[in-house]
Amino acid sequence: MKTICVYCASSSQVKPSYFDATIRLSRILAESNLSVVYGGGSMGLMGQLADSMLEAGGQITGVIPRFMCEVEWNHTMLTELILVDTMHERKEKMAMMADAVVALPGGCGTLEELLEVITWKRLGIFTKPIVIVNLEGYFDSLVTMLNRAVDEHFMRDEHRRMWEVVETPEEVLGAIENSVNWDTNARSFAAL
Repeated sequence: MKTICVYCASSSQVKPSYFDATIRLSRILAESNLSVVYGGGSMGLMGQLADSMLEAGGQITGVIPRFMCEVEWNHTMLTELILVDTMHERKEKMAMMADAVVALPGGCGTLEELLEVITWKRLGIFTKPIVIVNLEGYFDSLVTMLNRAVDEHFMRDEHRRMWEVVETPEEVLGAIENSVNWDTNARSFAAL
């Protein structure tokens, strides 16, 4: 494991505790010699993630659509910045570079990225660990909805193993290490 993809908010108006958790996660990843790939933004938790990784001596790569650079949303001090044409390319590039995905709290963009990578895992396109960091119960409703989808037979019971849910950044690496092995054979039981 070398690279962790982190999904998180670009909002700077979120709780200070979310910023603190982002700093802690960054330090844990940098101290473990893990690099990060993320959406390339300079604001909110995204900016904090980049700043904290760099301050801790870590490597961080941003993947961002060109139009976001045109309005100067990109972080300018990253280890590497990869420009793409579309949001779809951005998500695919980030996921394909990753050995695991970690989701911190975020808005519709973060939720969309997380649900897409879960969908890809169900189809055997993405086979790596997915960890949802449920800070202060932020993702409670989403986890409830995912479990309801299983309970109501929109997904199989096996699909509950596609993600791990933790409450703190300190639990992330353990959750990655203990996640269930997944491979392209997931396609054989993707449909009900």
